[in-house]
Amino acid sequence: MSDLAAFREEARAWLAENCPPGARGPGQIPTGSTKIPIEDPDVKRWLDVMAEKGWTVPMWPKEYGGAGLSKDEYLVLIDEMRTISARSPLAGMGTGLIGPTLLDYGNDDQKSRHLPRIARGEVAWCQGYSEPGAGSDLASLSTRAVLDGDNFIINGQKIWTSGAQFADWMFILVRTDPDAPKHEGISFLLLDMDQPGVQVKPIRLISGNSPFCESFFTDARAERRDLIGELNRGWTVGKRLLQHERSGITTLAGSSRRPEGPKLEKIADQYIGKLDGRIADADYRDRIIAHQMTARSLQLTQKRTVEETAEAKTPGPQTSMFKYYGSITMQNAQNLARDLRGFNGVGWEGEGFTSEELSGMRDYLSGRASSIYSGSNEIQLNIIAKRVLGLPD
Repeated sequence: MSDLAAFREEARAWLAENCPPGARGPGQIPTGSTKIPIEDPDVKRWLDVMAEKGWTVPMWPKEYGGAGLSKDEYLVLIDEMRTISARSPLAGMGTGLIGPTLLDYGNDDQKSRHLPRIARGEVAWCQGYSEPGAGSDLASLSTRAVLDGDNFIINGQKIWTSGAQFADWMFILVRTDPDAPKHEGISFLLLDMDQPGVQVKPIRLISGNSPFCESFFTDARAERRDLIGELNRGWTVGKRLLQHERSGITTLAGSSRRPEGPKLEKIADQYIGKLDGRIADADYRDRIIAHQMTARSLQLTQKRTVEETAEAKTPGPQTSMFKYYGSITMQNAQNLARDLRGFNGVGWEGEGFTSEELSGMRDYLSGRASSIYSGSNEIQLNIIAKRVLGLPD
């Protein structure tokens, strides 16, 4: 028996014994936030046993809370988890964004202080990048940090800080040299959110939800030892984190079980009906098939990229392709679901609409932002043209 086959048997047996019923199928996935309670004891138990095993972050080194799995072992683990519908024990910006970035750029002290806490699900993170005057042109950011002894004193504002109201820490890009060219003079800091100099205000969106926030800093403090990389060279660190954001290896492999979107065939069956065992309307039938083919092609391309990428690494500029196609594929599914429901697909509130129909409309509205956040689709196309295809400016 090969080592990989032996690992599969071991993983299968361990998961069968240790994954509780409440951690299988849909349900809560903790982010590590100290501000969001874990109500189901099965969810808490799942997090604890997986953290002890090192499988909340399977490919991280053991000294930082991981299991040191190879990429092939990791893919086997994900396959076995999906077989029993086991949810990820932990998700969020800690495991998906700042953790991998610290592995790339953090020093030994930074890794030792922050990574084990992330792996154990003891802390949640948010991202301080965009500002009211620096969105797609992120390098125009103006939030200032001034070194004062062992601390940086931070003043300014960030916007679209997802989950900031629940975050314990923020990774933030700040300007530390206002006289340098705009892509220089930027530093990458880690900031404790629980201090008087930080104020967070959720932003209510057209969907009725408030996943994004405005974050204000008035003499907020970040420790000098939490400067990641070199002073005034944070742009390089920030760009690498965005590659992890657009398609980190865990997302590409499918462990985090990203939302699958609306069940189009089920919706078509309910609102259009069937004829001779097929969706009755030929146009909708063709649109659904085309969507399914595109979604499956994207999934297989992501999987192949993980398999072809160097051990335990996140792909480079090609991640922009996954962000671009992932956004338009999800939006297309939401458009189809709305169209299939007809008048019932545009309800906001009131009698005459089911909870599923109202939820679908809110999902549709929320999905409009997917082609903007994490770098707009236009920015992704520019990156693909320059960095992947090698086209001239």
